[in-house]
Amino acid sequence: MLLVVFSGFIMAFFMPFILKLLRGKSSAWISLFPFTLFSFFISYLPSVNAGEILKSHLEWVPSLGVGLDFYLDGLSLLFSLLITGIGTLVFLYTSSYLKGHVYLDRFYAYLSLFMGSMLGVVLADNVITLFVFWELTSISSFFLIGFNNESDASRKSALTALTITGMGGLFLLAGMVAIGYISGEYQISELASMRPEIQGSDWYLLILVLIFLGAFTKSAQFPFHFWLPGAMKAPTPVSTYLHSATMVKAGIYVLARFTPVLGGDTSWNSTLIIVGGITMVYAAIHALFRLDLKGILAYSTISALGILVFLIGIGTEEALLAAGVFILVHALYKATLFLVTGIIDHETGTRDISRLSGLNRVMKPVAIAALLAALSNAGIPLTFGFIGKDLIYEATLHAGTAGLVLTVMALITNAALLVAGFMAGIRPFWGKLPAPFEKLHLPHWTMWWPPLLLGSLGLLFGLLPALTEPLMQPVFSSLTSEAPTFHLKIWHGFNTVLLLSLGTLALGLGLYFVVKPSESLLAKATRFERVSPQRIMTGLANSFYSFSGKWTGFFQNGYLRYYLITILSFLTLLLGYRLFLGVELYLNTAMLSEVTLYEAIIVIIMAAAILFTVFSKSRLTAVASLGVVGYCFCLIFLFYSAPDLAMTQFSIDTLTVILFVLVLYNLPKYLKLSETRDRIRDGILALAFGALISILTLEVLNETVDKDISTYYAENAYILGKGKNVVNVILVDFRGFDTMVEITVLAIAALGVFSLLKLRLKSIEKE
Repeated sequence: MLLVVFSGFIMAFFMPFILKLLRGKSSAWISLFPFTLFSFFISYLPSVNAGEILKSHLEWVPSLGVGLDFYLDGLSLLFSLLITGIGTLVFLYTSSYLKGHVYLDRFYAYLSLFMGSMLGVVLADNVITLFVFWELTSISSFFLIGFNNESDASRKSALTALTITGMGGLFLLAGMVAIGYISGEYQISELASMRPEIQGSDWYLLILVLIFLGAFTKSAQFPFHFWLPGAMKAPTPVSTYLHSATMVKAGIYVLARFTPVLGGDTSWNSTLIIVGGITMVYAAIHALFRLDLKGILAYSTISALGILVFLIGIGTEEALLAAGVFILVHALYKATLFLVTGIIDHETGTRDISRLSGLNRVMKPVAIAALLAALSNAGIPLTFGFIGKDLIYEATLHAGTAGLVLTVMALITNAALLVAGFMAGIRPFWGKLPAPFEKLHLPHWTMWWPPLLLGSLGLLFGLLPALTEPLMQPVFSSLTSEAPTFHLKIWHGFNTVLLLSLGTLALGLGLYFVVKPSESLLAKATRFERVSPQRIMTGLANSFYSFSGKWTGFFQNGYLRYYLITILSFLTLLLGYRLFLGVELYLNTAMLSEVTLYEAIIVIIMAAAILFTVFSKSRLTAVASLGVVGYCFCLIFLFYSAPDLAMTQFSIDTLTVILFVLVLYNLPKYLKLSETRDRIRDGILALAFGALISILTLEVLNETVDKDISTYYAENAYILGKGKNVVNVILVDFRGFDTMVEITVLAIAALGVFSLLKLRLKSIEKE
């Protein structure tokens, strides 16, 4: 399974070479890669349905309890099949949609990278591993959303999405670490058995807040939903793959996965019901006023995600079953509608529904696919969407005292989603065909076949829902730890649920024929955007940006002397405060060695060099004097049997003097001394800081020396690190992470310097 997860990353690396081999041939062959993964996962459907769980383990950071642990159960299998199955169709669709694009290899590489990241998220059995892949989905989606990098709107939407989801990722990490700290266990599959300890902890509410923030930002829940409509600037394959079936459902997956661990509590249930309920109603109503097909689908997607959060919040067996079924229902019809939208945009050059009609006459298979998806979205009988909506109403009706309110919210949402689905899937294809579109033709089969297949599956699963039971039953077991006792059926007789479904159709159709989207209606709706979460958060971001500019302008003003003054003043105040609290100073002179003649001479030389540096009017003379101070330190190290430190100090001082001389070579020969007032200020600050450091050193001398750590390193350097140089073993093995971070910092600095050296500004940029 480890190879399956990392296959996406491997494929991303080799994608440019593969496209070169396929030059002159169709890139549709690349879709065999996700299809192979889909075949791998579907081969495990019988065993997973029988209750078997496939696990794999590879040591990563065992000292921290972090391993590359993966496992396949019903829930992860459902998501894996969606990721690879819809991924196959998206790869195939892309071969025509972006045919001839100069960066096609890059696009396929990003898709492969994202696929591997999503598989890592849904298959991870370690909370830290899950977070790593979670962040990789944010990074790869950033590349995909901003693929049209020459567009300001695309770059802005990519940054917005990365900012919101990246921020949520940090909260998620904190929540995962807190869970691991409390339970002492980082294996997700083992956390359910520790539910009492976790929910009984004082940190439980904090954990909920952190997990919720991570999930809500990723799955576009109110008030973090606004990044998703902006992400529609991405090419249609991205919108189909990320924003209907995979990435936006990562938050849903985390909530579902941790339901057996954190669920069942009032705080968990109430929060999810409220947030999910607000999101689904708010976004469904917003979808009614949009003219852009992608805008309609974006807000209806947000509403569908709200429904899933809402159902997980209800938390009953009926609700969790409805959530599992609706995940598949929504993926099928929404991916279809996104692919159809891409075809319309690709062939007509517009997504404005007020300008589209009659397209069924020139692209019949596309119209059929859109119709099937719209019917499933509306919950028309004999479609899979009908079964999904029935299950939603069963969940709300049996939700206790709040059942009536929740049912009304679900009814309003479903009716509005029906209208949105009809606007996206029916309106562009029926009516009179405009004259500019009469010469349109059906695109290549690799574009219309994927949506037709997905739309047909929505009908097939509606007619034969038993086909989905082998998948839905293990999903139900994963969420509830109970043996499944349900059977999906088309007909449940005349009951309240059927009446609600019919009421949804009546209300939705009424709204569809009454509400006529137009520019004037959209303008009226946009008036309220001044108080929208996006406007509020944008205002806060702009205010923070302005404050940061003033703060930076004050402290980072370009003068090195002010930087030093700020740093030393802060440290002086901090150390002074420490002394003010009371420090018992006692100097045991018996511990000090006698001052020898050569030590005294060295100190006198250092003092003379320092004075010479301070009062010298020549830059080069001042630099040379500082070099003398450094070389004196080298001698002191030698006196106290530290030749390695002496050589290091000698090398650093020599290099520093040389660099200073090179830098100052083109500067004026003589220094322009600052005003007397400034020199007095600098002198007082230097003396105060030096005195405090001296006092601090005396205090350190009085502390008891604990040699346990140094003894451990000395005794285990060769045994554990296989090295005889203790210092090297410490740097490479015992404190390898510190060394790696230091090397990373140096590498980043080197890249920065290299980029500046290679920078070639245009004439207009130099001004």
